[in-house]
Amino acid sequence: MTVLAVLLGLAPAAAQGPVIGRASVVDGDTVEIAGERIRLNGVDAPESWQVCHDGNGKAYRCGQAAANALDEFLAASRPTRCEYHSRDRYKRFVGDCYRADGESVARWLVRNGFALDWPRYSRGAYAGEQSEAKADRRGMWQGDFLEPWEARRLR
Repeated sequence: MTVLAVLLGLAPAAAQGPVIGRASVVDGDTVEIAGERIRLNGVDAPESWQVCHDGNGKAYRCGQAAANALDEFLAASRPTRCEYHSRDRYKRFVGDCYRADGESVARWLVRNGFALDWPRYSRGAYAGEQSEAKADRRGMWQGDFLEPWEARRLR
């Protein structure tokens, strides 16, 4: 594998090591560590501009709520470690991320209703956590929302 191939994100998964450090939240499903943007594998959080409705029908910026919750969650146990899965069409590192205490970031987001299991990429890996969040009306499940992938498509 050439250095150019690695820089262009063409390296196979085995050639890409984990990224570890203090994570800065970009949005509800993307963080940045040491200059590397990392998209969480298998989940989709609402976009920063996206509006949802709470249990009383009141509009709120659910994408912003997801990003804020993620920031608080990561701050409680640093550093964050992200294991390489692939590169997306935007050349972002797509990974499985964990706090210093070992808790899965994606699992936590879905379990608390701040992101959805994205079956297109997860193959249902977070379906159980999503069912739990929905049953307990956590996060977005407290009211009405459009799936993030649908909101992007309609924008």
